[in-house]
Amino acid sequence: MSSLSARIWAVLWSALLSSLIAVFGSGIWILLIATNLSLTPAIPWSFPLMALVLWLMWQYLGGRWWPKSTSDARRACLRSFPISGSKLIWALIASVLSVIALMGFWIVLVELVGAGGNPTIPDYSRYPHILVILGLLTGSLVSPITEEAAFRGYAQVRLERVFPAAAAVFISSLLFAFWHGPTQGFVWSKLLFYFVVGLAFGATAYFTNSSLSAIPAHILGDVTFFFFIWPHDAVRPLVWRDGANLWFWVYLAQAVIFTILAIIAFRRLRQVTQDTHTDQGFLFKEN
Repeated sequence: MSSLSARIWAVLWSALLSSLIAVFGSGIWILLIATNLSLTPAIPWSFPLMALVLWLMWQYLGGRWWPKSTSDARRACLRSFPISGSKLIWALIASVLSVIALMGFWIVLVELVGAGGNPTIPDYSRYPHILVILGLLTGSLVSPITEEAAFRGYAQVRLERVFPAAAAVFISSLLFAFWHGPTQGFVWSKLLFYFVVGLAFGATAYFTNSSLSAIPAHILGDVTFFFFIWPHDAVRPLVWRDGANLWFWVYLAQAVIFTILAIIAFRRLRQVTQDTHTDQGFLFKEN
């Protein structure tokens, strides 16, 4: 197979596998929570059941169970390798700083374009508060675990085999952005936002050689957006209509300052990776 054919094949397979994994995880959750809310809203049985589904999915994608002939390939694609020491610390710092920057970036985009909110969040006003909180918290686990396995695991690992690292992260981030299109809307500002999210988490996964590394920051981001950002998007001012108030500049400064800090942290993470390598023989190199 030629180099070009191999790369085209890798992109197609990455798109297919990541979509299947993401559809499975989110689809099961939508089915469970919808059934729970419609039939027995007073009994939150869907949440522990979804936790079990996530655990089983992660185990299978990581190489467990039948067929044994694909165990090694599945384990390599998920690359849920443990991280320790300074590499773990800098991965957490870099990814959390990225999330803080992205919070400001999202709000700035919403106030510039007007496209905000999350259409997948149903109207919870007629349900018990505890059910709403559990639903949002579970949703904040489903997306990170499913999407890190799909895009920073299966998709990006396959892409890294035939593309330079930067290109692999770029393509996996495009797949990640367009995956959100059908549910969040194919609005340029939202696609750009999710693409940048993919860059941050993709770089974290590459530097650490682990799909586990971005999960804590991904969970933090989802919890923050579900509870504190998306619910307020509908009442945010529009710069082109209302002008830029003080908070717009604060959020813009937040996006810029924390982006710079995140880049510094990623550079440090890269240096730590070069110095320590990993037990799997991973080494970052310029491409």
